[in-house]
Amino acid sequence: MTYQELDPRTPVLVGVGQASERIGEPGYRRLSAVELAAAAVREALADSGADAGAVAGAVDTVAGVRQFEISAPGIPSPLGRSTNYPRSVAARVGAAPRRAILEVVGGQGPQHLVNEMAATIANGEAGVVLVFGSEAISTAQHLAKAEDKPDFGESVEGDLEDRGYGLKGLVSRHQVAHGLTDAPSQYALFDNARRARLGQRREEYAAGMGALFAPFTKVAAANPHAAAPVERTAEELVTPSEKNRFIAEPYTRYVVAREKVNQGAAVLLMSVGEARRLGVPEERWVFLHGHADLRERGLLERADLSGSPAAVLAVRHALEQAGVGVDELAVIDLYSCFPIAVSAVCDGLGLPADGSRELTVTGGLPFFGGAGNNYSMHAIAETVQRLRAQPGTYGLVGANGGSLSKYSAGVYSTTPTPWRADRSAALQAELDSRPGVEQAFQADGWATIETYTVKHGRGGKRTGIVVGRLEADGRRFLATAGDERTLGLLSTGEPIGQRVYVRSFGQGNRVAVDDALMDELFPARPAVLRDDYEHVLVRRDGHVLEVTINRPDSRNSLHPPANDELDQVFDAFFADPDLWVAIITGAGDQAFSAGNDLLYSASGRPMWVPKNGFAGLTSRRNMTKPVIAAVNGFAMGGGFEIALACHLVVADATTRFALSEVKVGLVAAAGGLVRLPRALPGKLATEMILTGRRLSAAEALEHGLVNRVTEPGQALEGARALAREILESSPTSVRASLQIMAETQGIADVVDAVTYPSPALDDLMVSEDVTEGLTSFAEKRPPRWRNR
Repeated sequence: MTYQELDPRTPVLVGVGQASERIGEPGYRRLSAVELAAAAVREALADSGADAGAVAGAVDTVAGVRQFEISAPGIPSPLGRSTNYPRSVAARVGAAPRRAILEVVGGQGPQHLVNEMAATIANGEAGVVLVFGSEAISTAQHLAKAEDKPDFGESVEGDLEDRGYGLKGLVSRHQVAHGLTDAPSQYALFDNARRARLGQRREEYAAGMGALFAPFTKVAAANPHAAAPVERTAEELVTPSEKNRFIAEPYTRYVVAREKVNQGAAVLLMSVGEARRLGVPEERWVFLHGHADLRERGLLERADLSGSPAAVLAVRHALEQAGVGVDELAVIDLYSCFPIAVSAVCDGLGLPADGSRELTVTGGLPFFGGAGNNYSMHAIAETVQRLRAQPGTYGLVGANGGSLSKYSAGVYSTTPTPWRADRSAALQAELDSRPGVEQAFQADGWATIETYTVKHGRGGKRTGIVVGRLEADGRRFLATAGDERTLGLLSTGEPIGQRVYVRSFGQGNRVAVDDALMDELFPARPAVLRDDYEHVLVRRDGHVLEVTINRPDSRNSLHPPANDELDQVFDAFFADPDLWVAIITGAGDQAFSAGNDLLYSASGRPMWVPKNGFAGLTSRRNMTKPVIAAVNGFAMGGGFEIALACHLVVADATTRFALSEVKVGLVAAAGGLVRLPRALPGKLATEMILTGRRLSAAEALEHGLVNRVTEPGQALEGARALAREILESSPTSVRASLQIMAETQGIADVVDAVTYPSPALDDLMVSEDVTEGLTSFAEKRPPRWRNR
């Protein structure tokens, strides 16, 4: 195809620019992220070869890559930040776009935005587009405590299409509970799985990582924008030392993406029609010949943790669309945050990963710099420059985001080509249809290691992270290890395929080399009542146990230590045959329980609940004996969820029930979202959940949410009276009744539920209580229950 045959709406890259600075070097200006991006945009405008002012005035769309400090909630900005990053940059270069976009999190962002904006231009929805990103992390950390620190904060008016963090599928509570939140640990799992698949020893695999990355350091050493322009040998990269300590095995610091950078990059796209109108010379034009955007399942759902099918499929499709093979590429840049991000693509495409072929144009993330999400914008800029110097050749940029989660690919050339839509949607459907892996969130029993890593903290602390499969059913689990024997297994030889023992706790799953060590590390807790609880009061009254949450100064809210004590108390209650009924209440007259201790949570200390749930009740499966909630005052959030989990509720007239979690950005995840709609009319339950509406004791009684309402301050006495009534019945019959109700709750057909063959009935028929009940009835005397 000739230039003259091109459709005027054909998208074309006409300008690229980069900007950077390093602390302590000549010319360091303490530039903000906005200023670095603006400098890169000015370079891109000038690079087009047209009048920069005219081009800036023609820009109708700007798209910014999300900076690291706005990539997740709670990340600090020690020097401040813009409220509208894309428009801040646009204003500095004289652009007044009608549309401004802030992209989601992920290193795929730069290439994805180029793919998307090219399609937008081809569809006639944009004419001139600037895509850019930047980071000033090095400066922000360097000047955070300086007396004369600059203020990078600015408030900018104008519409902003903020696409949010885009973290769905990248972060889970389960991973957080097991410390699997940092990128080095996540990627280490992949590299260790790959090593085992290849059958390589640790030393052999480390040498391969060094051989892969040593050529990257040579490229970085020659790149004026590199954050660490130092050439290193393969051995130096992977040999642990004081400066090159282990981060997460098998990674030493030198092979981990470098976060301290001051860098910005920009790409200028426009339609062929606009390029001609603005006078952009044709020798500046670079075309997108192939492109794709795909994503993987969540980390623990993937069938194979040793590779990245989505990345390989995305690159293959982009190459097929461009009509070229991998051997025809003159330029390649593969996202290189960690070795596996490169080697997984090399494995899938048949590319050598031994340094014999150049796989980066910048120097790669550990050496050029890889903070935040904008690395691949630099790769695109370098690729465009190289292709202009070699007209007619082809270049590939592969951009990775998340934990090998999202991959965007682009194939570029100066050779004119019409715009072609990709088949990413169909390919994504194919990926999504592939079978995943069933997970065991609470894992118990013998298992085998599937992959692993050992995290190395400062001060010598080590933590093992294991992904394994349960022997019983093959489900996958995530667990941690901290003892020296298990860490020794993970740090020497070949752990993958080894037999280990896993056990679940409220804080997560723990793994050990065998069951004996597990018992030694976590000895069984005797299920007996104590008299030295710090946050709970207990009182035995015959067959009744009274449990009082004793934190009145915090409205009886619960934090992990209090939850743990309550869990122990109820373990003892259900294990003790002489205790037939339990009552739970709150100290004082203000609150039964205000739920989670939000002040404790806000302090940054770890929050967790026992396996049996909030207060040791909300997730307890075998509630075989009746528990009565004596609700005095407010039962808010988790406090209400405790009451909902109890079999019976007595409330005093002052009681107010509410699920107030939505008021503080949470949800009632300890059972409120499930139990309340089953206990109240649907519309009322929904209103309470969505608004935090408070329900009075009288309303609760009307709707059957509570059994009895007492005078103010008399809830405990009311619960005691109810307990005495229960004690008049056979404890064996009470237990059997509770068991049969629980077993048949999910059976929709009434006859099926009635005829359900519960073992509780068989046990009851041979119990002494049956004989005693019938005998006492015949003899017209009170029964003497045996509870056997």
